[in-house]
Amino acid sequence: MDWEGSANAWIEAQGVHGDFSRRRVLDAPMLARVHAFSPQRLLDLGCGEGRFCRLLAKDVETLVGLDPSSALLAKASELGEARFVRGRAEDLPFESNTFDMVVSYLSLLDIEGIEAALDEVVRVLRPGGHFLIANLTGFATAADIKGGGWRILPDGSREIVVRRYLEPHTVVAEWKGIAVTNWHRPLSFYITQLLERGMALKFFDEPAVQHPTDPKEVAYNNAPYQLIMEWRAR
Repeated sequence: MDWEGSANAWIEAQGVHGDFSRRRVLDAPMLARVHAFSPQRLLDLGCGEGRFCRLLAKDVETLVGLDPSSALLAKASELGEARFVRGRAEDLPFESNTFDMVVSYLSLLDIEGIEAALDEVVRVLRPGGHFLIANLTGFATAADIKGGGWRILPDGSREIVVRRYLEPHTVVAEWKGIAVTNWHRPLSFYITQLLERGMALKFFDEPAVQHPTDPKEVAYNNAPYQLIMEWRAR
């Protein structure tokens, strides 16, 4: 179960503007962090079909999107707005100290060799560069929300069931014709790994829907589904 086989279903599910949580929760704060730092050279790590690159194109002088899926990169290249490169996060095809900012927009959970990938991010960042991360919360991946990790309560509401939170493990995520393998890792894993690499935490948030207008949005804000972290390299 991989992104190559799920590429067409993913592209259809995202459409032009992205899914609900990207449009209504993550895009605004992620763009705000990029604009606050004003990088000239930015790498979108795990860019997929290139949607976030297209949002950044007018504000970043040199913009590169990297992804291992040739099918997703073909769609990204068709729509344009950045230079797209096929490759893996564990072995980035770039010189050291190349980028002012690396962005991982919901892509760390797709990476099996995470330690090697984090080494590579630190390597390609220039001194003082920033690593901006959007990730699912650990309790969301431990509950396997995409796989139906819910319990129905007597009043008809739902609650998630969290298991094996402290244990990194794979989760098969299936929705809307997409079937991929994600990695659950507790938040402490990422923080410890980045601190060990000399990174300094500059920003943390658990974003919510701003100004919710319907029951779905109100319910979404009961607990954070995603988090944002921004780290600075030495």
